[in-house]
Amino acid sequence: MQSFVGQFSYIIRGLLARKGRSFLTILGIIIGVAGVIIIISLGTGAQALVLGQVTKLGTNLVNILPGKSNESGPPASVFGVKVTTLSLRDVQAIENKSRAPHVKEITPVVQGNVTVVYGKRSIDTSVTGVEGNYPDIENAPVAQGRFFSLDESKGGLNVAVLGATVKEELFGDSDAIGEVVKIKNVPFRVIGVQQKLGSVFFQDLDDQVLVPFSIAQRQIIGITYIQNALVKIDAPENIKTSIGDIQTILREEHNIRSADEDDFSVRDLADAIKILTSITDVLRMFLALMAGISLIVGGIGIMNIMLVTVSERTREIGLRKALGATSRNIRNQFLIESVILTLGGGIAGVVVGTTLSFLIAIGAQALGYDWKFGVSFLAILLAVGVSVIIGVTFGIYPAQKASRLDPIVALRYE
Repeated sequence: MQSFVGQFSYIIRGLLARKGRSFLTILGIIIGVAGVIIIISLGTGAQALVLGQVTKLGTNLVNILPGKSNESGPPASVFGVKVTTLSLRDVQAIENKSRAPHVKEITPVVQGNVTVVYGKRSIDTSVTGVEGNYPDIENAPVAQGRFFSLDESKGGLNVAVLGATVKEELFGDSDAIGEVVKIKNVPFRVIGVQQKLGSVFFQDLDDQVLVPFSIAQRQIIGITYIQNALVKIDAPENIKTSIGDIQTILREEHNIRSADEDDFSVRDLADAIKILTSITDVLRMFLALMAGISLIVGGIGIMNIMLVTVSERTREIGLRKALGATSRNIRNQFLIESVILTLGGGIAGVVVGTTLSFLIAIGAQALGYDWKFGVSFLAILLAVGVSVIIGVTFGIYPAQKASRLDPIVALRYE
């Protein structure tokens, strides 16, 4: 036991005497392990974010998007591509209870980037055109004033509901209700201010102005089509049936004979979650591969440094063998050095990865995202375990080479 403790102490002193080289040796391991920790933490945070956003939106929502998509991805319109296949007439057809009996509410949606002006103050934000039933479809409570009615939106009145951020930027602590703001030189009377809602699916709901759909479509954005439609179904168990009803209606309205010719997409939140999950899974696999490559590179670096160390310490190895050290003692010495380096790199990587994951969570929360910080014990155990395995794997060859040195030849080595 004493000989092992003495040998271990001797190895530690040798590594501390070469602190700079030891750190550079394990740098690849630190980066790789930190990458693994961050990737797993990001996955946990993303899952909590998606589930939290589903809760915010509600579980009975269906989204109608222009453009065809397959099961594995969203339509091109999601990425900003102009697709004009949906119209207000489509929304009116879906409102027909005889054709879609489980559709409770539906609103067309248009959105664009604008500058909102109040006096000498202005803010670049987005304007969203919806109908007056929007609060009944999405969870969009009003903190001050009221939301515009269905009659006001159908009539195209110049009224607006401000997001919390827009209100703070333009009015500060002053009351915004009853004041007039201008959007593209069109005056709108403020009748409501939304509660702070944060971000949903990477869209800041506080940084927008809600106005009646008809005036937003015609005068503000200047288009004749709709960008999407939000539908609320009366019960979760009727979502799949309603999606089928909506698809049938749109095919009839667009004179489409088969699903292969669809120029629209109908998705519920479960579909959106699956798409986001598939995208994040691919990203996580790619990042994990990069982290794995970094670990392998770190292992190769350790092997190279250990081989150089064997050459530099040839006389030392010969002297130890002359004093009675066996080939097994020499092999174990270099193997333990390699394991200590990778274990130290693994622990340092866990600390770095955990710290960065925590900072990412704090940053995301500061931006308004419902991001949860989480690093599992299993992830830490896996990362450290892999680093030790790499240390053993890439340390075997240098250790074997050192143990096979002839003591007489080694003592003569210059």
